[in-house]
Amino acid sequence: MLNLNMIGYTDFLMIGGISAIALYLWISSKSKQQPTMVDLKKLKVLPSNIEDNVSANSISEKGLIEKMKASGKTIVIFFGSQTGTGEEFAQRLSKNCRLYGLKALVVDPEEIDLEELSRLNEIPNAIAVFIMATYGEGDPTDNAQELFDYLQQGDWDLKGLKYGVFGLGNKTYEHYNEVGKYFDKRLEELNGSRLIELGLGDDDANIEEDFVTWMDKFWPVVCDFYGISASEQDISMRQYKLMNLDDVPVEKVFKGEVYRLNSYVKQKPPFDSKNPFMAPISVKYNLFKGTDRKCLHIELDISDSRLRYEAGDHVAIYPANDPAIVNRIGQLLDVDLDQTFSLINIDEDASKKHPFPCPTTFRTALTFYLDITSLPTTQLIKELAQYATDESEKKSLQLMASASEEGKALYNSFIRDEHTDLVNLLEKMSSLKPPVDHVMELLPRLQARYYSISSSPKVHPNTIHVTCTVIEYETKDGRLCKGVTTNWLLNKPVGEQLKPKVPIFVRKSQFRLPFKFQTSIIMIGPGTGLAPFRGFLQERDYYRKEGRMVGKSILYYGCRRKAEDYLYQEELEQYETNGTLTKLNVAFSRDQAEKVYVTHLLRKDAGMVWNIVKEGGHIYVCGDAKNMARDVHDILVDICEKEGGMGRTQAVQYVKDLGQKSRYVLDVWS
Repeated sequence: MLNLNMIGYTDFLMIGGISAIALYLWISSKSKQQPTMVDLKKLKVLPSNIEDNVSANSISEKGLIEKMKASGKTIVIFFGSQTGTGEEFAQRLSKNCRLYGLKALVVDPEEIDLEELSRLNEIPNAIAVFIMATYGEGDPTDNAQELFDYLQQGDWDLKGLKYGVFGLGNKTYEHYNEVGKYFDKRLEELNGSRLIELGLGDDDANIEEDFVTWMDKFWPVVCDFYGISASEQDISMRQYKLMNLDDVPVEKVFKGEVYRLNSYVKQKPPFDSKNPFMAPISVKYNLFKGTDRKCLHIELDISDSRLRYEAGDHVAIYPANDPAIVNRIGQLLDVDLDQTFSLINIDEDASKKHPFPCPTTFRTALTFYLDITSLPTTQLIKELAQYATDESEKKSLQLMASASEEGKALYNSFIRDEHTDLVNLLEKMSSLKPPVDHVMELLPRLQARYYSISSSPKVHPNTIHVTCTVIEYETKDGRLCKGVTTNWLLNKPVGEQLKPKVPIFVRKSQFRLPFKFQTSIIMIGPGTGLAPFRGFLQERDYYRKEGRMVGKSILYYGCRRKAEDYLYQEELEQYETNGTLTKLNVAFSRDQAEKVYVTHLLRKDAGMVWNIVKEGGHIYVCGDAKNMARDVHDILVDICEKEGGMGRTQAVQYVKDLGQKSRYVLDVWS
C-alpha cells in the first residue's frame, strides 16, 4: 500500500513532470506516423550531389548482387583511386562495354556491403574487374582500404568467378604496384579464375598507354568468354545528357562545394574530404630571395575547425583553375559560361547520377570540378574526333586515339612531348568544336593536392603551415605552364584585414616521430622535402625545453644556393645553436664548381649513420622519389654492408627490415 502521508510536495512535482513528458512523447510519436502530403505542382529541380547516386543508393539499399541481377549486368568493375585516375579508367572500361553489347556496373568499394563479394559467383558468367592503385608505401587507396582488409581476412570460395586486375603504380617507388599484385594473387587463392593476366600501369612512364595496351588484351578474352564480337553499329558513347536550367534559385546551385550544397558557407564539423574546412590564410610570404623562382610559406588558421593534426601529417587543399583558361575554353567552344545546367546519367543503373555536383554553371564546373590542364586521354580524343570538320584533323585525332604503334607514337609526340592540354588541342585543331557537355563528361575531376605539413601542433595548435614551391615551366614550343594549386595560392592577396579562405582537410600519415623522445633520428630532405622535418624539429625543441631527454636529431638538407633558396635558414641555425639539432648538414648544389647533394654528405658520414642505426635510431626521407630517395636507399645498403660487415644480400634485407619496423620511413613524390 502506498502511504500518501509519506509523499511530499516535491514528489508530486516529480510525478507530474514525468507524466507530462510521457504524454508529450506519446503525442509526438502519433503525429510522426501521419502521412505527409506533397504538392506535386510545387516540386522543382533540386541539387544533387555527385555521391547521391545509384552507387550510394540503389547498391546500398538493394545490395550489389540484387542490383546486378535486376539490371542484367554481368560485369562489375571495382576501383581504388586516390587521384582520380583509377576511377577514370574504371568508367572508361564500363563505357567501352557498350561496344560489345555488354553491361557493366562501376563500384566504389567504400559504398557497398563487402560481405556481398563472396556472392559474386552467384551471377551467371560474371566477370569482376579490379582497377587498383597503390598509394604511399605499398598501401591501398583510402576508398579501397576496407576492401583490402576484407580480402586479407576472407576465407570464402569464389569458384566460378572470372576476374581481372589492372594496377596503377609508379616504378620510382619501392613497393611498385603492390596492391594490384596482391589483389591478383589473393583472388586466385580464393578460387577465382584469372581471365586475363595482371596489368601494371607505370605513372612514371606512360600509364595511359599501359592501360590501353591492357584493354587491347582484355577485350578479345572477354569476347571469347561470352562468344561475341565487337558491334558494327555506331553506338553512342555518351553517358550523360545536358539539361539547361533557367529557373533554379541561386541558393540551390552548386558554387564549388565538393559534396554538400552551401557547405562552404554553412560549415559543420567534422571536416574531411567530403566536407572540407574553409581555412583562412593568415600568413603568406615568399621564402626565396634574389631569384624569379618562388617558394611559399603559408599558414592556415584552423582555430574554429576542431581539426587535429600531428607532425608529419598531410594537409589537402582543393584548388581552382585559372580563370583565364576557363574563359578561353568558353571562347573556343562558344559557351555562355554563366548558364546553369545539370548533366544527368542516361543509364538508370549507372554508378553516378552526375559526374560532379549539379546543378551548377559551366564556369563553376570548369573552375572547381574539372581538371582542364591535364593531358587529354586517348578516350577523350577518340570521342571528340567526330566533331572535327576538317578531314585531315579528324584522321590525326582518330590515329592518336588508336592502339596502333603509329597512333601511340603520334600521341606521345603531339600530346605528351609538346604538353598539349585541352586548350592547346582545341587551338591546334581549329575545326574541332565539340559540345561543352561532352567535353565535361570526359574530363577527369579536379583533385585535392596534398602537402606535407611543416609545423607541429605542440607549437602551433591553431595553424597548419605549408611550404610549397610555385610550379612554372616552359614547353618545347615556349608556352608557359603553371601548377594549378601553387599559382592559385600565389595569386591570393593576403593582408592584415584580408584572409582569403581555402577548402582543406587533414590526412593522417605514417610519417611519425619515434614514440620515445630519446630515440635518435636522421632526417634527409632537400628542397621542400624539409617541410615535415621543420615540424619534427619544432616538436623536439618543445620537449627539450620541457626538460625531456631528447635523442640526437641530425638533418641533411640541400638547395641550389645559400643566398637564394635556403629555406628557414635562421630557424635551422637556431636549433643547432640551442642543441635541438645535433648536426646540421647543408649541401648547396650550385655554390661551387662541382655539384654537391645531400647524398654526398650522407655517404661521407657513413660511420656516424651506422652507429645511430645500430643503436636503434630512425631514418626519415622526404622529397624526390625518382632520384634522391633511390640514391639514399642504395647508400644505406652500402653503409650496412661496409660499416656493418654484412654481405650484399644481408644488407639489402637489413634495410628492408628497417622499413618494416617503421625505422626507415619515406614521404616521397615523383
